[in-house]
Amino acid sequence: MKNDPEAGPARRASDHGRHGRLSRERVLAAALELVDREGLSALSMRRLGSELGVEAMALYRYASSKDALLDGLVEALYLELEDRLATASPGSAAPAEGLGAAGPEWRAELHRIALITYDVCFAHRQVVPLIATRMMAVPLARRPPAVLRDHERVLALLRGAGLDEERSAAVFQAFTAWVLGYVSVELRAMVDNPDEPEPAFRLGLHRMPPQELPTLRAIAPALAVRGGPEGLALGVDAVVDRFVGAS
Repeated sequence: MKNDPEAGPARRASDHGRHGRLSRERVLAAALELVDREGLSALSMRRLGSELGVEAMALYRYASSKDALLDGLVEALYLELEDRLATASPGSAAPAEGLGAAGPEWRAELHRIALITYDVCFAHRQVVPLIATRMMAVPLARRPPAVLRDHERVLALLRGAGLDEERSAAVFQAFTAWVLGYVSVELRAMVDNPDEPEPAFRLGLHRMPPQELPTLRAIAPALAVRGGPEGLALGVDAVVDRFVGAS
């Protein structure tokens, strides 16, 4: 056994879970399901191992550290995005009438990418903060392949539309910032007491000093209303028009 390269502690631990042999895909799917259900604070190697019916050490061959597991959650989200983009028909995630409906195919595809990203992020809202924090910690070339393919997808779309490298980079950055920023704002916590029917108390406006925060108190009910896919589509059009012009 001592000459076996597989003989380290992580390799010796059994990787047969309740439902058969583990795989990276199964580990990440279980991690995503756990975080969707109980939040990021519930995620640990020990807890994930319990969910899968294996010792925590068995997971280190699929994620070498807690940071690698967090990167894996981002990877799982982008893999789902990739799968949905591949299987959804081009018109299945079209914006509201009049928003991106006219114009070239590449612009409609940019809308489709944005709207499916929105849907996937809402399905896994607990993972969304990791898109920002892990991408700040992980250099471009070390990001999960599914994330890099997402970058490639959007940039190739823009280059195929005739934009030069400089404008493609500018639109890509603005598009990414808008979509992920919009999702983050849509998912922000606003309700203070969900059981309270009266809007002001539901939002907890009584906790805000009226003399110090009069504008915020007045506008808070409007801020609590989500913009939805229509608001996202409007912003995508604004980004494209800013760099390319209306089509």
